[in-house]
Amino acid sequence: QVQLVESGGGLVQAGGSLRLSCTASGLTFSGYIMGWFRRAPGKERVFVASISYTGSSTSYTDSVKGRFTISRDNAKNTVYLRMNSLKPEDTAVYYCAATRSSGSHQGSEYDYWGQGTQVTVSS
Repeated sequence: QVQLVESGGGLVQAGGSLRLSCTASGLTFSGYIMGWFRRAPGKERVFVASISYTGSSTSYTDSVKGRFTISRDNAKNTVYLRMNSLKPEDTAVYYCAATRSSGSHQGSEYDYWGQGTQVTVSS
């Protein structure tokens, strides 16, 4: 069975940092592009960041550029999202996802999803 399990969420103050992790099992990890999405209360799920098979290429939504960094360690079957300078508007449930399709930031292109981890940023 394919499983993506996120961890690292929590409550932090504005300006703080947090690192999310997502560990995959049941798939050939290096064969998938990995992405992070988030959903704030009452809002649609939106793209945050993605990373190519080997980590040579990354993509970010404009609101997190310069603050968030996505990375992966294929030997550990894990993708990370380092979040710095957090703002209250970053508060959301964060999901990791896997796809073999490139060039799209749409959630419908992703085949597998984790259960999500809550990130809350207080002002």
